[in-house]
Amino acid sequence: MVYMLLTITTTHRPATDIGYLLHKNPSRCQGFEMAFGRAYVFYPEATAERCTVALLLDVDPIEIVRGREGSHAPGLLDQYVNDRPYVASSFLSVAIAGVFGSALQGKCSERPELVNRPMPFVARLAAMPVRGGQGVLHKMFEPLGYSVRAEPHILDGEFPEWGESPYYTVQLAHSITLRELLTHLYVLIPVLDNYKHYYVSQAEVDNLLKKGEGWLAGHPERDFIARRYLKFQPSLAREALERLAQEDANQDELEDLPPGDVTGGEASEEGQHLDEARIGSVMAVLKGSGARRVLDVGCGEGRLIRELLRDRQFEAILGMDVSIRALERAAERLRLDRMPPAQRERVRLIHGSLMYRDGRLHGYDAAAVVEVVEHLDPPRLRAFERVLFECAQPGTIVLTTPNREYNVKWDAVGAEGLRHSDHRFEWTRGEFQDRAAQVAGRHGYRVRFMPVGPEDPAAGPPTQMGVFSR
Repeated sequence: MVYMLLTITTTHRPATDIGYLLHKNPSRCQGFEMAFGRAYVFYPEATAERCTVALLLDVDPIEIVRGREGSHAPGLLDQYVNDRPYVASSFLSVAIAGVFGSALQGKCSERPELVNRPMPFVARLAAMPVRGGQGVLHKMFEPLGYSVRAEPHILDGEFPEWGESPYYTVQLAHSITLRELLTHLYVLIPVLDNYKHYYVSQAEVDNLLKKGEGWLAGHPERDFIARRYLKFQPSLAREALERLAQEDANQDELEDLPPGDVTGGEASEEGQHLDEARIGSVMAVLKGSGARRVLDVGCGEGRLIRELLRDRQFEAILGMDVSIRALERAAERLRLDRMPPAQRERVRLIHGSLMYRDGRLHGYDAAAVVEVVEHLDPPRLRAFERVLFECAQPGTIVLTTPNREYNVKWDAVGAEGLRHSDHRFEWTRGEFQDRAAQVAGRHGYRVRFMPVGPEDPAAGPPTQMGVFSR
């Protein structure tokens, strides 16, 4: 009998929260039938201070070849005598997806606030084949922020002159969300092994890009990862790399824009001043409202959150964005991993959509929506309206959006143009005020309007702000 073992340990308090994320009760040992054998989940330790979950695979070497035709192995003996049953391989990736599927997808109905909460994790792989040597292991995980330890194993203790084997006991440590940890393991384990037990089809390209969203396009070894992950189909690897390159180019284009362009398309120096004016105006309204718990909808890279953290009036700050990459950058720029505990407890970043009801948005005194609505397709505005005004129902809502009439003042756009290629529309002052009044009336709010930025006698301010209150 041979086994494949993965353990994940956390010292998050309470550490047993990992049971909610995994949908696996720490007091039970559970078994799952797999196509290649059986998987077991159990907890060697489960206390409030430290909790370890183990995923153990009992791989049947007969089952994995029974009935198979056209095996890649050169001979029948190689199909039965190999390392597949006891090393971390694509079997383990399949088991992660099958047994921890909800956690891998970022779903936790009982404790949704845990999904996007970074926790200290240590993952340990008992036998990891690293084709290409220990350097490959470090190149895969260290750019993602992991601390990597690897213990090499010699081929045979009785014949040390044979040298080291390609197998390592690997330990990976990082403060990260469980979803991210499982995603990285899912993708990179078969990359390190450089083998998959199943046929690689077109669907694997989409699977790779989906699992790699937010981290793979910017990984320095993305070409290596894509080629190994899709190794049996070089044409698919080329397709994946082209799509990843395009994703990275699109992100670089956004990064190269001046600060104002990301949210409104203004010229660099003036745009920077306008961005500061927006944040200052929103902060003044939030502070004047007396709010202590604030929701930043479409928080992006955390510019507003940074200012909220500087004011002790705001005790709880929740930033939500649809972009995982933006949330990662917000965490980096806010230096969440280095914040003192008391400060860190005030802020939380979550991944979510403005189109769907979300219980995590309830219970906040105020919400800020800064340069967000113009990125939504008009048919989706009504869904956004219901999520925020009908479901979340904060006491105060501060919303800013470009004033299209002011576009004549920018060199890059005309009266009919938009400030940014991702804007779906831009309202005139009259259009914004009419729409805001209708929304306020439907949901029991009052609304008042304020200019943001220098006002032009004919065109008005560059940014318009509506303040909704109950």
